[in-house]
This record gives sequence, C-alpha cells and structure tokens, in this order.
Amino acid sequence: MTALLIICFCLILGSLGNPQFPGMGIPTVTAARILKGQLNGQSGEETQLEMDKFPFVSLSKTYNTNAQVPDSAGTATAYLCGVKANEGTLGVSAAAVRSQCNTTQGNEVTSILKWAKDAGKSVGIVTTTRVNHATPSAAYAHCVDRDWYSDNEMPVEALQAGCKDIARQLFENIPNIDVIMGGGRKYMFPKNMSDVEYPNILKHSGTRKDGRNLVQEWVDRMKDKKNHYVWNKTQLLSLNPNNVDYLLGLFEPGDMMYDLERNTESDPSLTEMVDVAIKILKKNPSGFYLLVEGGRIDHGHHEGKAKQALHEAVEMDRAIGRAGLLTSDHETLTIVTADHSHVFSFGGYTPRGNTIFGLAPMLSDVDQKPFTSILYGNGPGYKVINGARENVSAVDYKGNNYQAQAAVPLNAETHGGEDVAVFAKGPLAHLLHGVHEQNYIPHVMAYAACIGEYREHCMSPSGSAGLRPAFSIVAVILSAARLLC
Repeated sequence: MTALLIICFCLILGSLGNPQFPGMGIPTVTAARILKGQLNGQSGEETQLEMDKFPFVSLSKTYNTNAQVPDSAGTATAYLCGVKANEGTLGVSAAAVRSQCNTTQGNEVTSILKWAKDAGKSVGIVTTTRVNHATPSAAYAHCVDRDWYSDNEMPVEALQAGCKDIARQLFENIPNIDVIMGGGRKYMFPKNMSDVEYPNILKHSGTRKDGRNLVQEWVDRMKDKKNHYVWNKTQLLSLNPNNVDYLLGLFEPGDMMYDLERNTESDPSLTEMVDVAIKILKKNPSGFYLLVEGGRIDHGHHEGKAKQALHEAVEMDRAIGRAGLLTSDHETLTIVTADHSHVFSFGGYTPRGNTIFGLAPMLSDVDQKPFTSILYGNGPGYKVINGARENVSAVDYKGNNYQAQAAVPLNAETHGGEDVAVFAKGPLAHLLHGVHEQNYIPHVMAYAACIGEYREHCMSPSGSAGLRPAFSIVAVILSAARLLC
C-alpha cells in the first residue's frame, strides 16, 4: 500500500501522507519543543518533538518567484504542485499574475493530491484553517487570487470572465476528494443563510451570491456512496470509519478556533480529525495521500500571540504522533515541513527550565526595563507608553492573548524569509537531505509513490508492474502564521 501524508503547521506537513505547519520556522520548532516538555512537567529543552525522531532532515528555500519573503499561496503551490509561483496565486505557474483573471487559463498546474487520486489512491485534506484557505487550496484550485474564497469576494469582472471562486473549485476540480475537514462553512452556503451553529450572528451567515448550497450539492451527488457531512465533534466521533468512504466536515464558519480556546465538547482537535481521516483513507489497498495543516500556528504569529501559536504547534505534534501510530514507517513516507517562517525569536540568556513565555533574567541595559524572552521583529506588539517602551511586568505577559513586544509597529506580523526545515521518514526519505528548492518536495513524494510523471520508473521494460511502491506518504506542513506561513 502506498500512502502519502502531508502535515502542515504552516510549516508544512505534506505527503501522500503530508503534515504541514504553516509559518513554523526553526525558532518556532525549538520553542514548541520546550513548551511540550514544560507542559509535561519537565525543563523542556531536552524534550523530543515527534518530528525530532525522524531520521532525515533538510532545508527548504521558501522564496516565491516574485518575492524574497514569501506568502503562503505561492509556497503551497511550490510544495504541492512542484513549481515555484508568484505570491498570492494558487495552482498556477509564475506566468499567472495575481488578481488578473485572464492570466489563469493555460497556466494551471496540478498537485500531488490530484496525481495520487488519478493513480487510484484515496486522498484527503485536514486543516485548522478554512478548507479554502491558501495551503489546502493549492491542492485542488487554480486561482490567481488566494482571497477569492467565494464569489462574494471576487470582483465582477473576474466572474464575468469565467473565473471560479475557491470554494466552488473544491467540489468541482477534483470532485471525489475522499476526506475534507476544517473550517470555512460560510463560503459554501447562499448569502445570508443562517449558520447551523451560530444562527443569530450575521457575520457567520452564508456568503455565496450565486445562491448555491455547495454542501447540499455534495450530499446529493454522493448519495449513492458511503458519504457523511458533519459539522461538530459529536457527529464526527460517532462515525465508524469502516462504514465511511467520503467525509465532509466543516466545523466553523471561518477558521477553526485556537486549540487553547476550542470548545472540547463541540469542536474536534486536529489530532481527532487526523485519526478519523487516516482510518478512512487507509482502507484503500492502493494507498492514500493526506495533507494535514496546522494552519493556525501562522495566525497566532501574525497576531503576535506566541502562546496561541506555540500551543497550536504542540497540538500539531500530537497529530503527527497519532499519524505515526496509525501508519507504518516501512510503507509510509511521512514529510513534515513549513511553508515559510515568521519574524519570531526567543533569547535573552534565559536559564534552563525558564518558562518559554517568561522574562529574560536581566533588565535592558538601555531603558532599565524587563523584557520577555519571546520577541517579534515586527507586529502588533509594538507599544509605547508615555514615549517609552511598555514595562511588561505591568501586564499579564503569560496570558493566552498577550502580544509579545515587537521592534516595528504593524497591524499584523510578517513572514520571515529564512529557510525552513523538512523532516522525513519512511521509504526514500533519504532523498530529502541538504538544501533544496521548496518545489522539490512533491517530486520526491511522487517519485517514491510512483505517481504523476514518475509512474514509469516503477514499471518493468515489458510494461508490467515491476518495482511496486510499498508505502504510504504522510506530509505535514507547519504554519506559524503558518509555521513559516
């Protein structure tokens, strides 16, 4: 059986088994490791993340074709479709220009998810963001603007020119994606249609101007198959994966809640979603591909909320561990990476065991005030009180939503431009070593799984099956706003 699992933390978890951590740069990985240990009553530094146990590690160069410091759409196109792209564009080559609808046609590029589906594998997408957000969208959409979530967000001229919104493409481009789970419910329903969970909150109501109910259309189209649509944890966990072939789970109108704020009674965790997804997908004897994104790592960093980001990363680590228990290293290629980094750092000569959210052990020798170990290069945490830097000892710097101090004031913190780590285990994982262009990643997965343009190397000269891939691929992408998002 060949399966690909990609897990994204915005960093990237990507694979035919692919976990991705959007926005999860190496400083985020290290800080998450310390937090994991401290949550278990340890000093933290000596702890191992699940990805730390992977035998192969490499670096990925994240720049977009037109950007030194990338955005998540261009990076997702790189590590899912195998080509570098312009910032803000999804599933199209660099010949496409952001927001210019007429540059779409002829410049579409397909993803490893489609290559896997075409090869007869089961495929899935699991994310903590909207299912039509940048990272998951690159797996199925061809769109010159990542913000075209539904037709409501598209300019009239783009609609008139025939461009499709991303939510619509989710159901039309690759119509039989086996598992889809995440947020983004409102983009699937007619404008002003009340949300099932928040019926009296207008901002959560449907957005579609075309009046289509994409969820009902999916239910109707799949009615003769073992399909289920769920929107809460109880419904999800009541399913018997052996009796489910197709699953659509939309658990929030927009992005899913931060794990620290999640209603544990009604909202599934990333680990719970991954557990159900793999149990459904692994039934296929031909293998599977799963893209898993811990996308709210990225969001936490953008908001300057390091505690939210790092707890998201720890939850992503739990999901990677669960995926490992449900798959075999002998037959599953698992890749964990990030799409980009953030301008997040921690320092200050803190002693062993210092709480990762704590203060440095000395005062600034310039303004004589304390400072937290965690700081951002820019973002909303820049605060001046009476012409001077805020005294952090006067605020709750350990609070869930504390915005760490930043050097430059911005409404939203930015991505970082440095390389991100790629962790790999399983068959042919050794191909991920050294320093690579980001778009190299899906080619490794496809080669290992004998899919896409790499099918021939698994065939004998006579055309009969020769080298048969005997593994699955799990890819994880970590986004720290999104790890490196």
